[in-house]
Amino acid sequence: MIGVDVGGTFTDVVAIRNGQVEVTKVPSSRVDPAGSVIEGARRLGVEGSAVFNHASTMGLNAVLERRLPKVAFLTTEGFRDVLDRGSVHRPLDAQTDPAWRRTFGDAAKPLVPRYLRRGIVERKTAEGGTLIPLDEAQARHELGILGRCGVEGVAICLINAYVDDEHELRLRELVREVLGNEVQVSISSATSPLAKEYERASTTVIDVIMKLLFTGYATEINSDLVGLGFTGQLNFADCAANLLPWEEALERPFRILFAGPAAGTVSSGHLGAAIGRPNLLCADVGGTSTDVSIIVGGAPFVQNTFEIEHDLIINALSTEVSSVGAGGGSLVTVASSGGILVGPGSAGAEPGPACYGRGGTQPTVTDAALLIGILDGEGFAGGAIALDRGAAERAFESLDSPVSFDERVRTAYRLAAAHMAEEILNVAVRHGVDIRDFSLMAYGAAGGMLLPSVLDLLPLREIIIPPHPGLFSALGLLSADQVYYESESAYVVFSGTSAAEIDAVYSVMEERLRERLGEAANGLPVRRSFDGRLVGQSWETPFVQIPDGPITSESMTQVVETFHDAYELRNGNRFDSFPVEGVTYRVELVVPAEKVAYTPAGQVEAFAAVPEGTLTLRYLFDEPVSAEWFHRKNLSPGATVAGPAVIREELSTTFVASGQLARVGLCGEILITSGSEE
Repeated sequence: MIGVDVGGTFTDVVAIRNGQVEVTKVPSSRVDPAGSVIEGARRLGVEGSAVFNHASTMGLNAVLERRLPKVAFLTTEGFRDVLDRGSVHRPLDAQTDPAWRRTFGDAAKPLVPRYLRRGIVERKTAEGGTLIPLDEAQARHELGILGRCGVEGVAICLINAYVDDEHELRLRELVREVLGNEVQVSISSATSPLAKEYERASTTVIDVIMKLLFTGYATEINSDLVGLGFTGQLNFADCAANLLPWEEALERPFRILFAGPAAGTVSSGHLGAAIGRPNLLCADVGGTSTDVSIIVGGAPFVQNTFEIEHDLIINALSTEVSSVGAGGGSLVTVASSGGILVGPGSAGAEPGPACYGRGGTQPTVTDAALLIGILDGEGFAGGAIALDRGAAERAFESLDSPVSFDERVRTAYRLAAAHMAEEILNVAVRHGVDIRDFSLMAYGAAGGMLLPSVLDLLPLREIIIPPHPGLFSALGLLSADQVYYESESAYVVFSGTSAAEIDAVYSVMEERLRERLGEAANGLPVRRSFDGRLVGQSWETPFVQIPDGPITSESMTQVVETFHDAYELRNGNRFDSFPVEGVTYRVELVVPAEKVAYTPAGQVEAFAAVPEGTLTLRYLFDEPVSAEWFHRKNLSPGATVAGPAVIREELSTTFVASGQLARVGLCGEILITSGSEE
């Protein structure tokens, strides 16, 4: 089994053979992103592997940075500005700011410029009837204009097409006739046949963009893997870290917009189950940001939509992840007051931190960690990169600030940890959980370096550093199943008289799903759920489970009761007297996959680990402090390390702060607690 997580800085590759884990990191490339994946595959070898599971943030980064192909948007006449309007929601900090504008609006950086958004004369009713027939002559005229503009793709989202797709299907045919088959097309009724036109429109636009970005990329990866001797299945992970065969993923590629953070959450849950930690806060510290998620009772929170930027909404199942602009590559800058700031800007992979010696001149958190003594300048990244301490010193000296050099370095490190602690606390508060009952799974290449310091700021149960933390998200791709799903919308008030209508919706979707999978679906149960609301509400409670068996007037009572239970669990209130309205209906079929196995060692007594040597920690304290350092591969279950100390491994470093105790757990995880005793 091989898992690949393509990040903005590094491409992480993990292979599992005969129970042994092999890992490598390859610098990611904007010019040749597939080349980084294939280089990692070549290093570890792909012959004999059953699966090659892939996750990437390439699509997300392209959207955020607006490195996009030229695409057009066709919608019902009079609605072409729906992409500029969004859902009309403002963030809290912009409520009284008259200058605030959406990042994707016409006044900023639109995904589709207004001249490429064209209205088509047609109109379907909410019941599926034809109010205005499709004007094909006018449509051809508009398509001719788009052809002269040189568009590479077309997104089509007509009003009420989720009820009746007749006009969208015909319009897609016209695009083929006028613009040719080389132009990619996405229609909302196939991409996201759900109610609410804005969300459906934005999802369809992102889908056609992802087709243009991923089609050649995925085809190249598949071809090159075959050339390396790979004969297994290439899978792409979606935004909930569910796996899909690559050809199916490309049918609706908006689902694979980003998957790395979700894979990390899945990986956390898988390890958490093995070590008896069902309640976890998960923090993935990369070069640019820290992604935070939560697992309660062994299950992550999955949403039916997510935002790329504020109000830029995508209709895709996704693990709930919050991000803060603090990571190993976060830039250290100076405020107008002269104080030290950290993030959200990042040095990225090119040029990277100053100590990388690749032309970077601005100080970063990684430079601070090197100067403090946490990082080993000779053994960084498995010895692949020699860190330049002098360059890091010069970068901090260059800051135009009255703050002393010692305080600059100390503040950079502590402020990065404080930003992460704030986001972790925000996630816990939003979900109404007691943070004292939760362990923090700390991963990402910089997770062990920074997150143990969070114990001084938050009353967490413990910090867990998993095996191979720098490639933990890639390991999550080897802890996931293949999941196929269908969904569609219909506004129906739940009652005994509507049971047959609801049952028919699920029956049609299930039949369609089993036809897609063929023999692979034999014997596999289908999970059914719906997104519903109290009549009169404008938002839904997602993923309310539907019991197995036919939906009848009798079972509908239980379905309504289940909705009220889910509503109460999520919102803290219950309104049994209000009728329930279904909005979106969903069926899922899970094809179990082979997973990475964590085999706990037998119970062992705690013992003090033997250090490899000593080092000096500077700037964190008033005076330099001597600390011991250890190599993780030499620490067996039961070994304990008292802070301050540093635990090194090939692709990551763990810092055990003063007053903390680290213990190696039964699955090789490092458990860090405050105080000298458990």
